[in-house]
Amino acid sequence: MPRSTWTAGRRGALLGASAAVVCATLTACGDTGDGGYVAIGPPRPSTTAVRPTGSVTLVPLDTPTPSEGGKSPGADGTSAPTPSAASPTGAKSGRSNTRSPSPTPTAVPTTAPVTPADLTWGDPARKATDHRWCEDVTLGFHNSGGTAVRSGTVTFGTHIIGALGIDWATIGSAEPLPVPIAAHAREDHSWTVCVDAWRVPLGMHIETRDVSVQWK
Repeated sequence: MPRSTWTAGRRGALLGASAAVVCATLTACGDTGDGGYVAIGPPRPSTTAVRPTGSVTLVPLDTPTPSEGGKSPGADGTSAPTPSAASPTGAKSGRSNTRSPSPTPTAVPTTAPVTPADLTWGDPARKATDHRWCEDVTLGFHNSGGTAVRSGTVTFGTHIIGALGIDWATIGSAEPLPVPIAAHAREDHSWTVCVDAWRVPLGMHIETRDVSVQWK
């Protein structure tokens, strides 16, 4: 087979295939009325747009489909509301949660008010001594007030008793009060109370029965 024949046949096949591709791409390879010739070379510059002469089919592009169970934002022509910077989402009402400080309760005094001294005493306890004209006398004191006893005097009334039990006379004597006696305190104190010896002859004795106290 001559070499020139093979070359020409292959070139013709390539040209035919190229024309088919161009025609399919441009979708404009119809009947032009001039015998069905197809231009293979590059198009010449022209100022007039070339409209297709054959049928043209428009194919829509694929659009994303919203996911099942919800709409895409703006699908119905409205936009999603945007939270305002001045009114943040979830903000509470304007009432403040800050509590005003509670008033401090007034302290109630727990100590009793100070009261003046209040001194009481019991009956005298007597005890004989080696001398018939003297005896030991003991008194018990109780200060139930709120202030101590600062000073005072104890006055005794001593009776002179005869042999037959007759009360012949009462002799008074005074002794200082044992102070201070603190508030709410109890104290005992003893004194030796005497009268003149000549007032108590042999066979007679004394009995200190009366007691009075002055205090402040």
